[in-house]
Amino acid sequence: MNTENAAAVEEILGPAKAGKRKVLDLWEARQVLSGLGVPMDRAVLAVSKEEAVSAAGKIGYPVAMKIVSGDIIHKTEVGGVKINLSGEKEVGDAMDAMMASVRQKQPSAKIRGVLIEEMVRGTELIIGSTCDPQFGRMIMFGMGGVFVEIYRDVSFRLVPIADFDAREMIEEIKGKAIFEGARGFPKADKNAIVRILLAISAGLQKHPDIDELDINPLMVTDKGIVAVDARVILGESGKACQQ
Repeated sequence: MNTENAAAVEEILGPAKAGKRKVLDLWEARQVLSGLGVPMDRAVLAVSKEEAVSAAGKIGYPVAMKIVSGDIIHKTEVGGVKINLSGEKEVGDAMDAMMASVRQKQPSAKIRGVLIEEMVRGTELIIGSTCDPQFGRMIMFGMGGVFVEIYRDVSFRLVPIADFDAREMIEEIKGKAIFEGARGFPKADKNAIVRILLAISAGLQKHPDIDELDINPLMVTDKGIVAVDARVILGESGKACQQ
């Protein structure tokens, strides 16, 4: 089933390509993923302290705050992520501290605002895609967090993938018992994971300008699966992925 909103995706990609920008900011990346059919957590873009406080109140505490800038790929390295903010004062102070840190560590960065995001807890998964000049466009699935950083518990396939491929990718994960509900961890809906993998695969084919895409983490919760963070990097119409 194709759930892509092609117009919504192109509404983001079109201006970025016209402006010859390579890196989408966090808000743009989220809109692209949502347009491809990936479920996202609740979040609001705020451009002022007042908007940030208002957004946090609407979402409900605690919240997370993330810097939104196409010039900043690694947000944590510049102090661009704050979590577990539990009140108006914490949100306001966090935004002041974040802006000061970013301006000090990356003064040339153009800042669009901050993302106010619900705090989501669960099991971290990851989905990613890169363009390999030799093999073509690859899609990756696996355990997120420390599992991908240390154990590299992931599986790969060439794009496009079919339903069977997506299910094989899931079953190849050594730590799959964790997202199957072992020891009290929330149990993932594998069919939902399959749908997301297929949506990403189809989207990458339709939008060859996307050279790199990461969903890290894709969070498994008691209420379902949602993407919490996103990164999208554009290339030149998939030239690195000619097959």
